[in-house]
Amino acid sequence: MTTRQEISFVPAGRRRRAIHPKADGPRLVEGWELLGCVAEGVYSSVYRARPADRCSPSSAAYAVKVLREPWCDRPEIVAVLRSEARAARQVSHPHLISVLAAGTVHKPYFLVSPWLTGQTLSQILASHRSIDLPNVLWIARQVAEALQAMEAAGWRHGDVKPANLIVSPEVHVTLIDLGFAQPLGEDGAVVDRPMMGTYQYAAPELVTSRLAADIRSDLYSLGVVLFQMLTARLPFQGRTLAELAEQHRTWRPPELRQFAPSLPAGLTRLVREMLSKNPCRRPRHAREVVERLTELEIATFGERSIG
Repeated sequence: MTTRQEISFVPAGRRRRAIHPKADGPRLVEGWELLGCVAEGVYSSVYRARPADRCSPSSAAYAVKVLREPWCDRPEIVAVLRSEARAARQVSHPHLISVLAAGTVHKPYFLVSPWLTGQTLSQILASHRSIDLPNVLWIARQVAEALQAMEAAGWRHGDVKPANLIVSPEVHVTLIDLGFAQPLGEDGAVVDRPMMGTYQYAAPELVTSRLAADIRSDLYSLGVVLFQMLTARLPFQGRTLAELAEQHRTWRPPELRQFAPSLPAGLTRLVREMLSKNPCRRPRHAREVVERLTELEIATFGERSIG
């Protein structure tokens, strides 16, 4: 297992300081003013923020993820934040979340990213808004390009799912949350992750310890996302984590054309390959998925609608 590197990179000229309230209410962390909590996770809170030395509304263009106090003394939880910072330093791509500043050595543990407009793909799917085929391909291709960049840098994402895909009003997709990113070749078992969302998209090898994960595990997860966008359902719908794990390991996914008979043969073949139980039968590299999705996208480009 590669030793995780501790990283602390903060805006130049700003002194380290703990989160504390200002007189008028907002909190500060490392020179960032936290304007309001926009999301609460199990381990962290996300705030809309701006540099503390700027007061204009336009400067509130940042998101700060702060590890919640109960978890700051848990090394394995802090390691997740460090992994996210480490991966973001080594991989840069327009469709991948960037980390602009971070503090991962001393409390408070935090990450700073650009503020992204739009909705998660999970919110879009939950709203029952249909996504036409050209946009499905466009979304999936952008995710595959982000994975291609991660693979080229020697990383895999580890948690590709709709909740980690921000879709802007212009349908620009950003893959977020690098907390489970790992250098290629590291053990990829996720049996200790208490997250139903992850298991719904997890490749078979990620719920066992028999095979090391690589980029093909992410491609499997993207295949599940593609299946869901095309059919409005998941290929596997176990009621418990154990059922989901068994289905991903042993069940054959339903045929796409059972739900969408008019889909192009090339697309159904690609999704079937991405959902192969054996990683060796999936596309070998993210680049191949990008190329095949691009061909399908070009063929349907005239049918694309935005908004």
